[in-house]
Amino acid sequence: MIRALAERGSRRDRGSIVAEFAVALPAIALVLLFAGGVLAAGARHVRLQDAVADAARLVARGEPVASAEAVVARAVAGGEASVEHRDDLVCVVASAPAGLPALPPLSAASCALAGGR
Repeated sequence: MIRALAERGSRRDRGSIVAEFAVALPAIALVLLFAGGVLAAGARHVRLQDAVADAARLVARGEPVASAEAVVARAVAGGEASVEHRDDLVCVVASAPAGLPALPPLSAASCALAGGR
């Protein structure tokens, strides 16, 4: 009797695991894609910060501002830089798209001592 009840219940549940998996799979895929996008945005931010530091040192040594802008644009697609002079420092501020529409734009700033010393 108990065996008959157990078999009857398992017949009704047949395929339910596949259906649950089919419902959950798109949500899992979206979470994994978003996590990958966040990791890629983090890598872009590191490249942007390195490019801004290099650009600040270039301008501080006397290179033209265009070369600093080119360094940032080459390092991160869509990156834009501006140069500011603050007392003895030359600062470069840059921004770039994060690469994922849900994330805000990336920004980075770096300063170097004017004169390259």
